[in-house]
Amino acid sequence: MRRLFWLGIGLAVGVVVVRKATKTAQAYTPAGIASGLSESAGGLVESVRSFVDDVRAGMAEREQEIHEAFARGEAYDDQFADLREDPRIGDREIFPEEHQR
Repeated sequence: MRRLFWLGIGLAVGVVVVRKATKTAQAYTPAGIASGLSESAGGLVESVRSFVDDVRAGMAEREQEIHEAFARGEAYDDQFADLREDPRIGDREIFPEEHQR
């Protein structure tokens, strides 16, 4: 009876090892590599698509806030007005003096 028990354990371990080895070997075949790259590219595309959707949702939300402020007659809080009015960003001049009128 003990021998049958250990034979069963050995068979079970052998099946698990063979299945794992077969799965690992298949991952290194050209088809397995192509499948892995395809899944990676699909994940990247999905991440980019999710990012774009988040940006669009943020833009729509901000646009709605601007429209509501305009409808109430309030001034639009332009956070970047000072950057557009200043011809310099950091130490680099965008419009050199000789080219300004």
